[in-house]
Amino acid sequence: MASSYTTRIRLNKQGDGDNPNSWGTVLNDGALNLIDDAIGAYTPVTIGANAVVTLTANDGVSDTARSAFIEIVGSVGGAHDTITIQIPSSISKSYVINNKVSANTTATDVVKIKNAGVGSGYTVPFGSIGLVITNGTSVFPTNVTGLGFGTAANADIGVCATNVADVSLGDLRYVRTSVTSSIVGANLNIKQGQLIVGTSSRAYNPITTVTDATSIAIDFSKGNNFLVTIGGNRTLELPTNCTAGQTGQIHIIQDGTGSRTLAYNTAWQFVSAAVPTLSTGSSDVDILCYVARSATTIDAVLLKNFDR
Repeated sequence: MASSYTTRIRLNKQGDGDNPNSWGTVLNDGALNLIDDAIGAYTPVTIGANAVVTLTANDGVSDTARSAFIEIVGSVGGAHDTITIQIPSSISKSYVINNKVSANTTATDVVKIKNAGVGSGYTVPFGSIGLVITNGTSVFPTNVTGLGFGTAANADIGVCATNVADVSLGDLRYVRTSVTSSIVGANLNIKQGQLIVGTSSRAYNPITTVTDATSIAIDFSKGNNFLVTIGGNRTLELPTNCTAGQTGQIHIIQDGTGSRTLAYNTAWQFVSAAVPTLSTGSSDVDILCYVARSATTIDAVLLKNFDR
């Protein structure tokens, strides 16, 4: 009976009566050593020059496709934006992939692993170490459900910063509380429940200084509280980026000369339609308290002459 080979990892199955004087050697080299590779071999695969890199698959002798661990090294984005590592088709197997490839900065630079001739493959994230499996036609990565992570509501992510996966600002899901943290470039929306500030903490909005000008148009996207020192007769225009529900205060300070006046755009509405006048003394401080009724209507009250 002639020798044959196993389907998945291509081990030598010696036939009856084969290799009478070298049966042990063939067993060791063609089966046991290859089983060792399939369980524990760590094999570097270099990419860069070719768009497709095919892992060797040989019957009964050592090859790269049989290895348990594949380290991908080299670069992508030079000669090719996409480099595909081909593994054998029609057989199932698993690999642990360590992607150590250097990429250019464009988002189109990718490294894929796919079955030869079939399927679209799986894009291996740069810098990742992870398990992939194939059924012979498609390649699948492990997912958070399979790893037991569940959802953020029930995941035990530990207390150390290194236990929490990095996220982009556009997909922020956590803020470290052990140090001062900032959320930049995104909105924090609390649609249900409450935002509670404890008795040993505080919530505040800084005062933003506004540049004095003949027409003062405050950008409400810059904050809630503002301060302007006026050096002449001025008009307070409709603020830009005004949103219904925004509240705050505007500190209006006379310069060292005083007697400056402030007119108001019709967007500013006052009690009993009485447009207020400023305190006129040198360096006098008034505060205009406001609440935006809409993007074009702002209700306000002027509190005058803060001093003692």
